[in-house]
Amino acid sequence: MTNERALVAGAGLMGHGIAQVLAATGRPVLLYEPDLARSVAGRERIAANLERSVAKGRLDGAERDRIIGRIEPTAELAAAADVDLVVEAVFEDLGVKTALWSELDRVAPERAVFASNTSSIAIDRLAAAVGESRRARFVGMHFFSPVPVMPLIELIRGSATSDETEAAVRAVAAEMGKQVIVSADRPGFIVNRILMPFLGEAMRAYQEGLGTADDIDTGAKVGLNHPMGPLELADFIGLDVCLGVMRVLHEGFGQEHFAPPAVLIELVEAGHLGQKTGRGFHTYPRG
Repeated sequence: MTNERALVAGAGLMGHGIAQVLAATGRPVLLYEPDLARSVAGRERIAANLERSVAKGRLDGAERDRIIGRIEPTAELAAAADVDLVVEAVFEDLGVKTALWSELDRVAPERAVFASNTSSIAIDRLAAAVGESRRARFVGMHFFSPVPVMPLIELIRGSATSDETEAAVRAVAAEMGKQVIVSADRPGFIVNRILMPFLGEAMRAYQEGLGTADDIDTGAKVGLNHPMGPLELADFIGLDVCLGVMRVLHEGFGQEHFAPPAVLIELVEAGHLGQKTGRGFHTYPRG
């Protein structure tokens, strides 16, 4: 399995982490972005992650060099012509994802497993972008952030996903040291189906002036024994990501407790997306 070649499409927060854990299994990994500078930046983030692990004594320098040496930045989708696994980790938007999958379907070999890191969009909707013969090898493979640390993967089968594809994803997950849970192909899957209404209710409480952001988060951390408060967690995930997932859930189920709160929409429209922009429900030092 470790000799398989992989391509990760998307070098952002999730994509660079996925590339790192795949490379740590011994696989050569192509890290794709249409802008090569972004792909190179993703590889540099991986190098920084690995350097921190070396500094903390969790990794030796030789293994760091081997992992980073397996990762090749690319801006050419044609690089997918000889891969065994494609993991897509681009923005949580149906149009963006299906356009990419349609292109990959024309390039990648028939043997390749196609895995989407979608956090909410139905796998059958994404698999519709590829030919019928490919859909048996199309699957959801939802990682959690930060990918090198979080040990969970949600595996989501579409209606055409084969047992062999599920087995292949389970094998890759085992090599990465991840635990797999299986979700039916419904909006939000398991984790976000539970999480987003919780975050949304915390946002509505803040919006109504029930408490400050600090008090709401402290209530969850101390009163519920959560490691991170809901507003802080939303900032960490990215408020734009939360908004996208909530919209998928609301569209899919039509129930008001899935609807994104007005304060979330206002923050995203103002460009305040959480930790990555320095401001969300809380403010954060840049750099």
